[in-house]
Amino acid sequence: MRMPNSGDRRWRAPVVAVAAVSAVLLVSPASAVTPTADGAGQNIELNRLPDEEASVVEVLLADSAELDKLVATGVDLDHDVTRTEEGIVAHAVVTPSEAAALRARGYRLGETVFQPSDSAERVAEREATIAAHKAENQAFTASLVASDASDVKIIRADYYTSGTDQILSVEAKWAQGQTSTNALTVVRDSGPGTALGSGGTQNISRFVDAGVYMYHRGASTVTTRPDRIQITSPTGGVAVAQVKEWLPIPADDPEGPGYQKDFVSSYLTPTELYDRVHQLAAEFPGLAEVVELPYKTNGYRRKAQAVLGAANANRVAVDSLAWGHEGGNDISVELVNPGAASRPLSVTVTGKDIRVSLATNASGALTSTAAQVAAALNANAGSIVRAYTYRGDAGAGVVAAAARTGLTDGLKAPASVSRDPQPMYAIRIGKHRDGSRMGVLAYAQEHAREWVPPLVAIETAERLLRNYGHDGRTKQLLNNLDIWIAPSINPDGGHYSFYDYASQRKNMTNHCPLTDAADALGRNSWGVDNNRNYTEYSLFDGYSGASSSCTSGTYAGPSELSEPEDKNLDWLAQHKNIKFSMNLHSSGNYFMWSPGAYTTPDRISAPRPTLAEESFFWGASSRILTAIKRHRNMAVTPARTGPISDVLYSAAGNSGDMLWYKYGIYAWNFEVGTSFQPAWNEAHAETMEFSNGLVELMRVARDFDTDHQRPKSGLSVTASNTPGMVDVTFTVSEPAAVFYTLDGSAPTYSSTLYASAGVREGGETVTLPAGTKIHWFSVDAAGNVENNYRADGTGKNYQKGSAVLPTS
Repeated sequence: MRMPNSGDRRWRAPVVAVAAVSAVLLVSPASAVTPTADGAGQNIELNRLPDEEASVVEVLLADSAELDKLVATGVDLDHDVTRTEEGIVAHAVVTPSEAAALRARGYRLGETVFQPSDSAERVAEREATIAAHKAENQAFTASLVASDASDVKIIRADYYTSGTDQILSVEAKWAQGQTSTNALTVVRDSGPGTALGSGGTQNISRFVDAGVYMYHRGASTVTTRPDRIQITSPTGGVAVAQVKEWLPIPADDPEGPGYQKDFVSSYLTPTELYDRVHQLAAEFPGLAEVVELPYKTNGYRRKAQAVLGAANANRVAVDSLAWGHEGGNDISVELVNPGAASRPLSVTVTGKDIRVSLATNASGALTSTAAQVAAALNANAGSIVRAYTYRGDAGAGVVAAAARTGLTDGLKAPASVSRDPQPMYAIRIGKHRDGSRMGVLAYAQEHAREWVPPLVAIETAERLLRNYGHDGRTKQLLNNLDIWIAPSINPDGGHYSFYDYASQRKNMTNHCPLTDAADALGRNSWGVDNNRNYTEYSLFDGYSGASSSCTSGTYAGPSELSEPEDKNLDWLAQHKNIKFSMNLHSSGNYFMWSPGAYTTPDRISAPRPTLAEESFFWGASSRILTAIKRHRNMAVTPARTGPISDVLYSAAGNSGDMLWYKYGIYAWNFEVGTSFQPAWNEAHAETMEFSNGLVELMRVARDFDTDHQRPKSGLSVTASNTPGMVDVTFTVSEPAAVFYTLDGSAPTYSSTLYASAGVREGGETVTLPAGTKIHWFSVDAAGNVENNYRADGTGKNYQKGSAVLPTS
């Protein structure tokens, strides 16, 4: 029973008292300072060279202590951790040099489970799908021209009933649909033999996927079953079709007849995800709006760079002052041997071409050191570039001549992907979007390479909006919930993962100092892990599972909430009506909640949920996981369900912990599927099943909001092994907190809180002297108090009992 923040209208009175009870559980480790070397002095050199690709490789570990040591190295871990009788198998995302560094430290590596060619195949598969859609559009248009037929074609016209509603769903293709944003108007008759138009009209709108027009679609309630429909396109084409009866959905399907789903057909980039939510909001203005979040990202952009020289001591790194796309990519640097003796070091700048004439001695040998060349470049070309020695080296080595080298930002995305700071968007769905309804938040792609979770977000948004008009359960959700869906929390990294480096986990911000990997050779190591940059139980509080190294896969950033992406999520969480959230990740088929962090080596956890809170997490999770399983019988196992720190590993500064501990939001975490970028058939199935689960979370929220049933509780007393004592446990009719006293006083929210017996266990056993008087009351997760008891010490109708063995 998580006590929500002070803005909760139902829990305003007890919050302070319960917070005081919870505070007893808080951990203040002596190590709560910023670690200097990932807390254990084990940091591995994690500089991914531009020509090095990463694979997912098994790491074979003896036990949890060894897993904690692996996490502390800062290595980039997949979310898959399997415990076996022989030990633990973790998945690390590593380049060949990183794999060698792990072996050098004594880690045993197993099989490669995902390799760069798999990502390339996924991109090729996506591009082939998009190309096929485009070819289909072209063929459709060409066939119309060749046959001199109408430029609009009705694909489907389906009639069905849902409860007492009668629904007509129409899909049609228009030759101008790729370029025109016009809706199509459907004219209906009112049954056999009646005139077109007698049954009214409805509009259908464009469905665009990955930038490609698919068809127009829409469903509307009708008052009579139509027999025929007609569509006249804006260009004058006319199509007429018979209405068909839609095949009934099986009676045991909880989604009901006519429930629409399956709205994704390929992987989507962040730009395409944002386009999609804008399209949905434009199509359903009464039910949805797009909200631009207050902080723009740092952008899919980099300075143009080059590193000249082969060895560290004689390397010179050069960065443009302008972003690559704003002129930095036009700069070039040339290091020239003057071919004569006793020449001074000089730099000439012609436009954006920089020529460095290296110094020579009396015998004509080159003498300019890397430090000298860097200083000369800064003195003479400092208006367009910045030069420095390689990663803090003194730069005493002599620099060799180098052919003209163009500086480049190395980015490969098409011009359609903006290089400017990226606005981030969420779609807000609901009939009442003013904070007056229970709020639910879903967000995806904190980690850039996780391509399936954003599809779950989009699929869910589509289901909610497209089923509102004819599915009663969906209408109930949207009429009573305020739903926020942010499909990509990390758009810069997401674009980088699609177009440049498929294994990218972090955002693209380069926080490395010039003495570290700030140069061009460190590009694939840059960025902050957006799921380690939050405020609660973070690296900066001394917790494990994040790194202070700017090249680590779990780099926590220079400070908490340093990144705009994380500030945006914090802004969303500040909406006081939000009580439930889902963080969509991949992979591993986990389902998790707080606590998500602990200290090492003592493994002292962030405060655990109370027994009642834990029971609520498990109960709601059971519903959500059952909905997931319904799609294809895929079960998230009990071993992979539970608090993050129990079933995975410590993840200091993760977003779920911030939402739970800072804002009182019941915060879950999906780990979708078994791969970051599975083949499309698998990605599609994962999208469908986890969208089932996300919609079920909305139903959990709705049931929570309408829960007015008061819990009931009782005592169970059994014999103790200690003479004169008895063992007491409390029973409750539903997940509920129990507050009790043993001194005869009236129980309040400051009284002792009945606790858990241990990790993943039930309630504790309280051993008491026989005959002890016990006063108590229970309160459920929704704030309903047993017997409507006033828990301020003045109420009288609390439960009363004695620690006495029952008579036979």
